[in-house]
Amino acid sequence: MSEAAPQKLRLDKWLWYARFFKTRSLAATIVAGGNVRINGTPTSKRSTTISAGDVLTFPKDDHIRVIRVEACGTRRGPAPEAQELYTDMAPPERAVREKVPHNPAFEGKGRPTKRDRRQLDLSKARHLE
Repeated sequence: MSEAAPQKLRLDKWLWYARFFKTRSLAATIVAGGNVRINGTPTSKRSTTISAGDVLTFPKDDHIRVIRVEACGTRRGPAPEAQELYTDMAPPERAVREKVPHNPAFEGKGRPTKRDRRQLDLSKARHLE
């Protein structure tokens, strides 16, 4: 019997195989919350099957991921193998816009004071607006 990639795979399992989520139960929770769309249609069933060519839209960290499924895969392998399972359809300039603000330098040494931390929190809040 040959070990060919399956034609269809459960959504939660594929998200875990492709390494978008650290555990399969976390992937299942995101799907069950109704936060995933398959080809534009919302789904909340973990057992929904997907196949190559489907487009998935789901939140990950602080932005929305738009992914086209290229293959189903047979296991949760290393990261290079997982990256072959999908194509990221996000515009390439997104990486340039999402630069994280650098931490301000504190005068003196050691931990920042409470006042310094408040100013840091304000600068982060302004940056996120």
